[in-house]
Amino acid sequence: MEFFVVSAVALCLSMVGLGVRCIKKGINGGNVRKILRLHASTLFGLVAAAVMFILLGGVTASASPAETAAAASASSEGLRYIAAALSTGLAGIGAGIAVSATGSAALGALSEDPKILGKALVFVGLAEGIAIYGLIISIMILNA
Repeated sequence: MEFFVVSAVALCLSMVGLGVRCIKKGINGGNVRKILRLHASTLFGLVAAAVMFILLGGVTASASPAETAAAASASSEGLRYIAAALSTGLAGIGAGIAVSATGSAALGALSEDPKILGKALVFVGLAEGIAIYGLIISIMILNA
């Protein structure tokens, strides 16, 4: 299981390094998209492999019922953490996409008519609420 964690951390750090390199060198968008697709597909592949590893109970050499029950309990605990991480992470990504769309539209509208600040803030706040919903769901999963 440690292999999956180390691989995921290495992928995340290499994606950060790729972003810094792209900002400094000004690489065109086509190459960055290809590399980002490769990193994202590898990361999701690692997550899928880790979930299958947890579901199958890992590599165990014992066959006693007590140890099998302990392994099943550990796998369900691991799945809870994965579910909580996915709900928070995907909600954060969705909120980032929503805020980028509504925020840019709100700024464009505010530049034409400054009186609509309150309405624009409501729409941006609704987009930010998506992340809070994901956080609430992850808290509910962890406390279940």
